[in-house]
Amino acid sequence: MLALLIFSQTLCSSAVNVPAGVNNDSYDRLLKKYVDQNGLVAYGKWKENAEDRKALTTYLEQFAAGDSNASGNERYASLINAYNALVIDWILQNYPAESIWALKDSFKARRHKVGGATVSLNDIENSALRPEFGYRTHAVLVCGARSCPPLQRSAYSSGQLEEQVEHGYRTWLSRSDLNELFPDKNEAEISSIFKWFKGDFEKAGGVKAILVKYVPAPAKPLLQKPDCQITYKTYNWGLNDQGPHGRNWKQSVFDFL
Repeated sequence: MLALLIFSQTLCSSAVNVPAGVNNDSYDRLLKKYVDQNGLVAYGKWKENAEDRKALTTYLEQFAAGDSNASGNERYASLINAYNALVIDWILQNYPAESIWALKDSFKARRHKVGGATVSLNDIENSALRPEFGYRTHAVLVCGARSCPPLQRSAYSSGQLEEQVEHGYRTWLSRSDLNELFPDKNEAEISSIFKWFKGDFEKAGGVKAILVKYVPAPAKPLLQKPDCQITYKTYNWGLNDQGPHGRNWKQSVFDFL
């Protein structure tokens, strides 16, 4: 999810299309079955279930078509679903793993069939979603890490997309392990995503403005203070697994570049 910007690489200029009419029913069922209330995934159980592995593969095959491209919110919802489902599928192919960074070229390799082209996860995020969907991208893409915004337990849809983005932000910002407020210290310790993608948030009024929009009501006065200090949490790239994998991940991602 975050690799391209973290390491200041150049954004890919080619567009990523996605076919119209993708049916999300099977993916929605799988999310409800294998994702818990904390956004963690039961990768072990999913991998052991051949029928559900096949269901995910069949779902992803819908994205390969290169005709009848989706537009508007259907496009954005499908790109989000494709990214998150491709991350899950990639992890399942290589499970058990302690981190998505322990796998080869997870973000930059063009190995995924989407919209009649072979694309990377970086292409979906940085060539399609961020330029068009802006700061909203960062509450909905989940790159398989424990510090990611929690993976939601339903597929994104064009008709509910704005409500789902809002729910994503509110869920993310209400988690004290991911974003924490210290009124007594006049400080907010927030996800490093807000630092890495500062430019995207500035286009929407700035980091504080976005935080105030979505944080729980009691936290708003602190963030509205002009002298409130913003600091950033260390990002935990351990796998977002319900099982034991990723819980003790300490390796620096720089070792894999």
